[in-house]
Amino acid sequence: MGLLVPGLMALIAGLVIHSFIIGVNVSDWWRGRSVTPVDLIVTSLGISRIGANALFYVVQFLLSYFDINLTIVIIEMLYDFFISANTWLTSLLSIVLCLKISNLHTRLFLYLRRMILPRTGCLIAASVILSALDVLLTLWIAFTKVTIGGTHNITMDDVAIDCTNTNSLYHHVTANFISLIFYCTSSVLLFVSLYHHTTRMKMSSNLSINLETYYSAMKLVSFTFIYNTVYYIGNFLVVFFYYFYCLTPPWLYLSLDFLPVLHSSYLIYSTAKLRNQMSKVLRNLMDFLFQSKNTETMENIEVAAQ
Repeated sequence: MGLLVPGLMALIAGLVIHSFIIGVNVSDWWRGRSVTPVDLIVTSLGISRIGANALFYVVQFLLSYFDINLTIVIIEMLYDFFISANTWLTSLLSIVLCLKISNLHTRLFLYLRRMILPRTGCLIAASVILSALDVLLTLWIAFTKVTIGGTHNITMDDVAIDCTNTNSLYHHVTANFISLIFYCTSSVLLFVSLYHHTTRMKMSSNLSINLETYYSAMKLVSFTFIYNTVYYIGNFLVVFFYYFYCLTPPWLYLSLDFLPVLHSSYLIYSTAKLRNQMSKVLRNLMDFLFQSKNTETMENIEVAAQ
């Protein structure tokens, strides 16, 4: 019960922030406006995060009142799918940002830019397929161990509570490590490229150059790198506690659920389109609240005058 209030705050904040990102980008697409590769990935990230955000609390609610059954196992698989998709899509976002913003001009880099940026939609689909295969492979490993172990009457408890399966552990660590390598490589390349570019521009005699855009990009890369590093450490702790102690502390799951909310909030702050839309929404909300308050005050004055 001690984590009920923080959990509800994380749930509401996640639903609002992720839904806002999805709504803005889908609205632009619906109106026929141009949608960039980054917009596609950020929208997909919002969908994966809102799915994981909602399903986490659905699973916790069901486990509080029911024993593990097929429905709960399926929902947990969907939760794992959204978590895996969030990981792969975050790496894809870093790669696309590196190819789009970085000023590297090597032959390999230019080739990758021509090949990857126009195929962002296909790569998003590939990330989704990889996430689905990741979940199905984990489930298959659990079933295989239970079957080989001689258990003929397989129950949901046998499959869901399999905290001693080293094959599942190796598979989970390997999948996360691969996405981490992609992410770290692209993030470091982008940050180094932006740093050297801004250094050269500061040393030039042209004082009219505005470096604020480059600084904002470097802040976004740095914040995302910190977020992703903490998120991977959190996932490692989940695996550590689950494998060695056959449990996962609720505060750890709550922290992993809240981290994407912070990252999405910073995406809104650092993206001009999302920031302007958020400012417009907040301004309209404040106008509505003040108008309602003024209307109520006028009604009270009229009642008192009578």
